[in-house]
Amino acid sequence: MCVLVASVLWGTTGTAATFAPAVGPLAIGAVAMGLGGLLQALMAAPRIRRQAPRLRAQRGVVLLGALSVGAYPLAFYSSMHLAGVAAGTVVSIGSAPLASAVIERLADGRRLTRRWMTGAALGLSGTALLCVAEAADAHSAPGARSAGETVLGLGLGLVAGLTYALYSWAAHRLINRGATSGAAMGTIFGIGALLLMPVLLVTGAPLVESPSNAAVGVYMALVPMFLGYVLFGWGLAHVPASTATTLSLLEPAVAAVLAVLVVGERLPALGWAGIALVVGCLAVLTAPPRRTATSRVVAAAESEKVSTG
Repeated sequence: MCVLVASVLWGTTGTAATFAPAVGPLAIGAVAMGLGGLLQALMAAPRIRRQAPRLRAQRGVVLLGALSVGAYPLAFYSSMHLAGVAAGTVVSIGSAPLASAVIERLADGRRLTRRWMTGAALGLSGTALLCVAEAADAHSAPGARSAGETVLGLGLGLVAGLTYALYSWAAHRLINRGATSGAAMGTIFGIGALLLMPVLLVTGAPLVESPSNAAVGVYMALVPMFLGYVLFGWGLAHVPASTATTLSLLEPAVAAVLAVLVVGERLPALGWAGIALVVGCLAVLTAPPRRTATSRVVAAAESEKVSTG
């Protein structure tokens, strides 16, 4: 539930950015992840100090996660700017579960469950339908983007998906090795935020040119990035990174619905079918696992041992 709520919050970022059209994608990404990451680090500072030896022992994982945090928002918001909100979000978030699965397979030797594969197939099919529907609608609209811009935007979306998977895996690895979710997320996002500060200084002037631009920046930093990633960190303490990134497929569905309801964009029937498949993916991944007859017998035996003690 924490990951799903975080995904809903992240799904509002594309719509929020439309209220500050003068602010470029690099500035949006830097202010959102930069200030949000610094807030996470400040909130978790006592836990980071207590667990500093454990975190230093995993400095390679910390550095990989921090570099990914610094790269992700720049690639993600540039992807939305070049390829469109829906297409950029779908490719960025839709590619993350596959990247997570590959990373966990190579780094941890983790095998994919049948439930994950079923959920991922539904979710990725839904995001593909959503992307096709949005691309067709955008192509028919006046002032359509050039093919070069779209291809570059989709390429940056793949970079965003990979970096999202990498910092999710890094945080999960730190948590599995004894760090609390607050210390792990605060360290990775705090260092990543410091890497984004030069970008914010160079590109962030439009954020203070009007109250509406400033309000968008504050909202992006506090709600989707700070609160959203605090929730995401809690979720990573209980589910693998591949499951968390697959649950995040809710984000493009939320982004598409908000684009229709708030921004006034159109969503063809194919897009609504894609959203239905994403909902099916979430149902598969979040449903309680069925207990087999063998597991029930084992549980009964364990219970009997405890009671007869």
